[in-house]
Amino acid sequence: MASDLKDVEIEKAKFVFSVYDWDGSGSIDAFDIGNALRALNLNPTLDTIGKMGGTKARNEKRVKLEEFLPIYAQVKKDKEQGGYEDFLECLKLYDKEENGTMLLAELQHSLCSLGEKLADDELDAVFKDCMDPEDEDGMVPYAPFLQRLCNKSA
Repeated sequence: MASDLKDVEIEKAKFVFSVYDWDGSGSIDAFDIGNALRALNLNPTLDTIGKMGGTKARNEKRVKLEEFLPIYAQVKKDKEQGGYEDFLECLKLYDKEENGTMLLAELQHSLCSLGEKLADDELDAVFKDCMDPEDEDGMVPYAPFLQRLCNKSA
């Protein structure tokens, strides 16, 4: 599986792995698998991370580089992960005036009820970090929100 990776991808994965190898033991906490994959420009769901061996708490399991590379290769192959452009197209469906804005209430509803649902406290944190203020009509620009959320430069 890791043989599906190019040499440059393996080197990037080794570098990211070394960043998350906090204690220099040659392994990372399985809790950090999702963060490491995101650092490699992937967007795995929490469900995918769990299936790949990620844990919900620290110090439950350790993963060596030899175990991480096949995980990286598999998630990289996964076509079901969405990216900025995919999310932007979805939010355009809510842009009734086709002016780059949507109702904040519709965005809140979408994030709390579709796909991998966000809890209210998670939504509050995301909005605090990524959302522009709504206008007097309750509309927000969705492209800048997605850029910040996906950590994509404008």
